[in-house]
Amino acid sequence: MRANEAAFDRLALVPRVLRGAGIPETGVTLLNSRASMPVLVAPTAFHRLADPQGERATARAAAAAGTIMIVSMAATVAVEEVAAAAPGAELWFQLYVQPDLAFTERVVRRAESAGCTALVVTADSPVMGVRERDVRNGFHDLPAHLHCENLRDGPDGPVRPIVMWPELSWEHLAMLRRMTDLPLVVKGVTHPADARLAIDHGAAAILVSNHGGRQLDGMPAAIDLLPDVVAEVAGAVPVLMDGGVRRGTDVVKALALGAAAVGVGRPVLWGLAAGGEAGAAGVLGLLRAQFEEAMTLCGCAGLAGLSRDMVRDMIRDTVRDTVRDTVRDTVRDTVRDTVRPC
Repeated sequence: MRANEAAFDRLALVPRVLRGAGIPETGVTLLNSRASMPVLVAPTAFHRLADPQGERATARAAAAAGTIMIVSMAATVAVEEVAAAAPGAELWFQLYVQPDLAFTERVVRRAESAGCTALVVTADSPVMGVRERDVRNGFHDLPAHLHCENLRDGPDGPVRPIVMWPELSWEHLAMLRRMTDLPLVVKGVTHPADARLAIDHGAAAILVSNHGGRQLDGMPAAIDLLPDVVAEVAGAVPVLMDGGVRRGTDVVKALALGAAAVGVGRPVLWGLAAGGEAGAAGVLGLLRAQFEEAMTLCGCAGLAGLSRDMVRDMIRDTVRDTVRDTVRDTVRDTVRDTVRPC
């Protein structure tokens, strides 16, 4: 998690000037869903731990911001109720494929019926990573009055546990492609070869993510993984990313490196915990204002104006310059000593 944030701090923007760009157009269309900015609400669980209205409030905040909310399968409000609470919201649905494939299909049908327009399939969780902070805090389950409502087996049935499934494979993605007409976003792709496989198995978009740093410890930061995936995809499908986005300038950096949009998780929950719906809306509004300002200062009239040469990796450049100077000085000293007269 710290690496995700630090990686953005390591990157610097190199703006263009005197381009007469005017106020930037920040809207984006992703899989036929329109958003006012390339900042999506990433799928996060248990919003009712932060506010009694939970995902209802988050959906209303996303609708007010004119952006897309990815509803978590582990939401504490059922997807049907989330949609009903925010009729104008653009909703996608995040799915953990369950070994009970008939149950998985019922969940997919619920997302379709609720009006979700894309399915975000989490691929990086064959097992649950050890969450050391949760262990320290003794957080092992929800309070008795809260449940993962999308896992309820029937209107009045019991709530199933989410099963992390080591046998999950590319064939299950192909199965989902046959099961639904919703576009599939594969979330948790970090290796370029997997990005190509995802496309080959029917993915309509790729979401580069290391799960907020909560699955495999020691992975690179998501923003550092993004360029290689973008290069492999080569424009075949949109590439999104999440992990460590905290400011509007972070959004600009990610887009300049090839992302079509970013997902924001923790900051929205912080806003929800601090001020409910208004707090979550405030976070999204602040990100949009920061993003628009950064785009203007970079001389960009729209997202197409961003390019990779506008991002500088300060540590990498420092190391490169140090190595270059060291080699130059070594060669100079060697030549000088070689030709020195006896």
